Amino acid sequence: MNQQTLILSPEKAHDMEQKFRVVKRSIDARQKQLKVHLTVLTDEQGAPLPKDAPIPLYEPPRFQDVHNAERSVAIIGAGPAGLFAALTLIEKGIKPIIYERGKEVAERKKDIATLNRNQGLNAESNYCFGEGGAGTFSDGKLFSRSKKRGNMQRVMELFHHFGGDDRLLYEAHAHIGSDKLPTIIRRMRECIIEHGGEIHFSTCVDESLFRDLIANSQYPIGGTPSNSPLGRPLLGVILAIGHSAHDTYHMLHANGVALATKGFAMGVRAEHPQALINKLMYHDPSPELIQLVGNASYSLVTQVQGRGVYSFCMCPGGHIVPAGSALNSCVVNGMSASHRNSPFANSGMVVEIRPEDLIQYPIGGPPSNNQYPQADPLAGLRFQQELERLAFEHGGEPSMAPAQRLRDFVEGKASKTLPACSYLPGMVSSRLDQWLPEHIGKRLQQGFRDFDRKYRGFLTNEAVILGVESRSSSAVRIPRDPETLQSISTPHLYPCGEGAGYAGGITSSALDGINVALKIVESMIR
Repeated sequence: MNQQTLILSPEKAHDMEQKFRVVKRSIDARQKQLKVHLTVLTDEQGAPLPKDAPIPLYEPPRFQDVHNAERSVAIIGAGPAGLFAALTLIEKGIKPIIYERGKEVAERKKDIATLNRNQGLNAESNYCFGEGGAGTFSDGKLFSRSKKRGNMQRVMELFHHFGGDDRLLYEAHAHIGSDKLPTIIRRMRECIIEHGGEIHFSTCVDESLFRDLIANSQYPIGGTPSNSPLGRPLLGVILAIGHSAHDTYHMLHANGVALATKGFAMGVRAEHPQALINKLMYHDPSPELIQLVGNASYSLVTQVQGRGVYSFCMCPGGHIVPAGSALNSCVVNGMSASHRNSPFANSGMVVEIRPEDLIQYPIGGPPSNNQYPQADPLAGLRFQQELERLAFEHGGEPSMAPAQRLRDFVEGKASKTLPACSYLPGMVSSRLDQWLPEHIGKRLQQGFRDFDRKYRGFLTNEAVILGVESRSSSAVRIPRDPETLQSISTPHLYPCGEGAGYAGGITSSALDGINVALKIVESMIR
């Protein structure tokens, strides 16, 4: 079989996609006339193969029965890193035992509905914590810029195997949607349990359980752990906590696990009318064109005073959601359902933060050399928490977000009124330009000016910004040996995924989970 790439109008591409076996698709909006790049499978004569051609899409997973498996691995966290690690272990005949502090997706939905109605936060069940991790109810974009971490296509194949659309296998910027991803996550859980894995929900790994897990990893297979509720030795402990488990970072630090401050990003979430973004990106498109190619997205980046300012997690046709995991804090994020048909487009707009910035620019005062000591591995975490608390003070209890019209923010003006917005808990007009730390606020103001030069009309008071977007990535890294992938301080502990500082989204976290699981399998052979 061969492949052929075609550059087509949206109408012709849509027709081809319905009839033939597509292996790659991307939209090119750089010119006034939008084009679709479509790669199709062909026979030896160059004729496109029909969509229903009897060709296996991929090698299906081969899960083993691990009910009575001698070898087990504990996994802390049921986000993409933890779930994909568990599925990989089952394929290799190893029993995964997952501990997840939050609830399964059906129960989690109820707590999220309460949060969206501005009726309070369940600190253990929310947009951050629960089955599937932070991505389950935040958006479901399956896209990673990483090209060197392993078999990303296998991640897409597993999502497809558990119910994802065919487009996951070939779309350049694949997207499941927050309405469909929970079902896929539930099917993964059912598969894990059906084949003998264990999942313990509403079980936050505290200091006592963590010590038990690590202690049980010291026994050789066939040994008998004593005085332990686990009753079995473990090959290792996969630490896949996600980037919002702030209390767990503190527990790890107290128990001698090596941690380090890493670069991260913080800012706001900006929302425009989707019709405006369609006009800016697609050159005043017709409704028929939008029906064919979907609502437009954007990816923006600039440099301001030596730091990157960029869009993050852009959600066309989406909603802004309350994404905090602690009381007395305000955090926002974005999501979109599979059809991406909301009248709003939102994106995180964040500023690069480097470890040295934490010393030079503390919150609430002039530059200081002691508020966030450089040697403190939790310095970035403390900075995040302080800004989230500040956003809460300028919002409204329990989950109303501080907000400002975009042009007002850039020009340093109060917003007497706020535009319509997708954020269900509600907004409070606030001078974000005054209380955001200067090294974030000033850079964002210039960044928005730069983005308006690229897309004239982007900087408008039809748009609104909400604070704060503080969970774009982990502020902590849990260093691991590059060969064994074990913690450099704690043998048999395998830091994994976004919370360990080794991934940046659903797909890269899932892939890191696969890689760590395979490394544990490899260690058995040595």
